[in-house]
Amino acid sequence: MNTTRLVAALALSLMLTPLAALAHVFPQKQEPGAGATVEAPARVTITFDGPLEPAFSSLTVTDAAGKQVSTAKSAVDAQQPSVASVALPALAAGKYTVHWVAVASDGHRTHGDYSFNVK
Repeated sequence: MNTTRLVAALALSLMLTPLAALAHVFPQKQEPGAGATVEAPARVTITFDGPLEPAFSSLTVTDAAGKQVSTAKSAVDAQQPSVASVALPALAAGKYTVHWVAVASDGHRTHGDYSFNVK
């Protein structure tokens, strides 16, 4: 009897594993892109591979010293819920890092960062 329950539990966990993996959202496109050298952008935009929960997803941008330069609140596009962006002030030349937090509509959270350079 215990073996039957163990086999059933393992089978169920294997069936649910792909569903859990699909619940996480990750960046598909970044503007400016990772490692890019660009003129000072007016905003940073990231397109994710699934819809975001606007209340819990965010983008912030810091300079090379780690000081936050994005003063506006980031937003998820109401028409395209997989797109988040944040407006930027005029940026001086230098290296900047984008920090992102993405919460999928089912509550799964991912996060990361990448850098770009302003010439």
